[in-house]
Amino acid sequence: MKRREEREIAFAIGFERSVTGESVAAVIDGAEDVRECVIPTFSASLASGVEQNEAEIDEKISRNIRGWTIDRLSKVTLSILRLAIYEMCYETEIPVSVSINEAVELAKLYGDTEDAPFVNGVLSTVAKELHTDHD
Repeated sequence: MKRREEREIAFAIGFERSVTGESVAAVIDGAEDVRECVIPTFSASLASGVEQNEAEIDEKISRNIRGWTIDRLSKVTLSILRLAIYEMCYETEIPVSVSINEAVELAKLYGDTEDAPFVNGVLSTVAKELHTDHD
């Protein structure tokens, strides 16, 4: 399975979590038991990483969505941003540009027409912030 597909599964886990309020482990158990899906390790790792670092990730989102509050974001957009920011901050072997591009593609696929440019803008701002923090 390609990384893009595994990332899409991680997004789906995060989205389901945002709807149901269940833990990543519960969502994965449900997918494997009820739907007889096999969740790739990379997908589970990404989803768990988002869950474990959600407060910090949400703070980064809140700081970079000028004129918005995190509560106003759709669950799709929020799930995409969380996943991408997790990758950008914690999966350092993945180039930031890849994380942003993959998030924009997810937004095009699952979001509204204005979601992809919004996601791109927020993540570009986060990337600049991360670059500044590492200088």
